[in-house]
Amino acid sequence: MRARVIAVVNQKGGAGKTTAVLLVATELARMGLRVAVLDADPQRWISCWHQQLGKNCPDLLQVVPYVSAANLEREIRRCQPMVDIVLLDLPGARSPLIAQALGHSDYVLIPAQGSAMDAQGAANVIDLLSYLEEKASIRIPHSVVLTRINPIITTRALQGVKALLTEKKVHLLSTPIVERAAFRDVFSCGETLYTMDERSVSNLGRAQENAQMLGTEVFERLVRYGLIAAAKPQAQQHTARLVA
Repeated sequence: MRARVIAVVNQKGGAGKTTAVLLVATELARMGLRVAVLDADPQRWISCWHQQLGKNCPDLLQVVPYVSAANLEREIRRCQPMVDIVLLDLPGARSPLIAQALGHSDYVLIPAQGSAMDAQGAANVIDLLSYLEEKASIRIPHSVVLTRINPIITTRALQGVKALLTEKKVHLLSTPIVERAAFRDVFSCGETLYTMDERSVSNLGRAQENAQMLGTEVFERLVRYGLIAAAKPQAQQHTARLVA
């Protein structure tokens, strides 16, 4: 079975897109899937994180930097024979690259905060997916994941986002990405959630649990859509290094 391509996209910046990429990539790798992240976001956050990791790099994970419209298809084809999952971290803005990437995708994950602007960014992606289905008969399974959610307070804006998704009949993952210090700090310390010092990061255990639940739910969606085998791979240790 060829490697499956997952695009992670919201046309508004700051939606928690790269955090979602990092969590899904590392959790699928921990499950034993070989994962390549293609970094097509001009901000290059995922590439910078990966460069800092050194020996902390999760097993079976690689990141390809400087992906653009000119080399996207080539990099996907290059990675597919070597991995099980190709994750696309796309620009957080309107870009022709997004439509190009969706054309290569088997599944689309749309991160969105509980705000009107994030909802509009997500709606733009959903409308593009609907257009591809209507005009080209290309149906790409997709889900929205809510990000930076306060675990205690449900705001009116968040309720509005959920209502919009219901109206558009869009699947919403039951696992949101909760606002956690660990999800911010992981990008700047050369660590993963499993190599960070729990004494210096608040609620690290809960952040790990949130990431694991998200990874499991994404895995189950891929199985539901027939994109990967149903047998859940055995979890891998984070200390081993990927040999490219």
